[in-house]
Amino acid sequence: MIDIGDVRAAARRIGDRVRHTPVMRAGPGLWFKLEHTQHAGSFKTRGMVNQIVAAATRGVLPSAGIVAASGGNAGLAAAYAARELGVPAEVYVPSTAPTVKVNKLRKLGASVVQTGNEYAEAYAAAVEWAQASGAYFCHAYDDEDMVAGNGTLGLELLDQLPGGFDTVLVAVGGGGLIAGMIAALRPSDVSVVSVEPTTSAALHAALEAGGPVDVPVSGVAADSLGARRAGDIAFALARDAAIRSLLVDDKAIVDARRRLWDDYRLVVEHGTAAAYAALTSGAYMPAPGERVVVLLCGANTDPSDLA
Repeated sequence: MIDIGDVRAAARRIGDRVRHTPVMRAGPGLWFKLEHTQHAGSFKTRGMVNQIVAAATRGVLPSAGIVAASGGNAGLAAAYAARELGVPAEVYVPSTAPTVKVNKLRKLGASVVQTGNEYAEAYAAAVEWAQASGAYFCHAYDDEDMVAGNGTLGLELLDQLPGGFDTVLVAVGGGGLIAGMIAALRPSDVSVVSVEPTTSAALHAALEAGGPVDVPVSGVAADSLGARRAGDIAFALARDAAIRSLLVDDKAIVDARRRLWDDYRLVVEHGTAAAYAALTSGAYMPAPGERVVVLLCGANTDPSDLA
């Protein structure tokens, strides 16, 4: 099981290849971790850089480069990391992926293949291509190096808030981010809370069923939180840590995204806003004096509907 030692090793491996993103005080006992300002617009850059560098270090990164499947953000992270490390990248995304993400993938130099209507179909096609081409498959969330790289975000938070914090709210799709946060923060007794859309709740369903299960995927946040099945790593860590798992509906997500813009001038994607929606909808009610961090994890969105 991934632990803080793996996260610290990832931090050393990644070094200055990723941004150390800021923390913003949003109100009494409330902070935003502005990870949406990360290279390529999401936390996934941390995990992808670690995944590729680790593969190169182990001597298993082929000349064919990497292949990844994504609803958008993991592909952007893979494309960015591959470009910075001088590695060819091919990214499979569903036909429903937002145009803003597809255009940015191409701008980052990746070869883009659009197939299927959701992440699971793009994933199957990417695995098939990796086997045929010999390219190194970079999983979007269920990979130990990906999870450990994502966890470096938690180490940063500990350094940035030396007075401590009690809880961090994390939007969840396949679970690669929350798994890394659990690994990084568990020794500090910080409560990590999972927040998912009611229409894309793979980790919530896994915790209820006692193991990862397939779930239907739809809703405003499906492009970034639309994993049909939670990762085995995330499930194992979430169950072992007995995390709290919350659900928020599309109306709450849309409202939270709008509030982040109206109140703080922060532009995030719907999946990211799910974490804040736990507070604005009342799904999560902090105790008196509780210190809460909302993790804002992605900004790859079309901001035109916020004007």
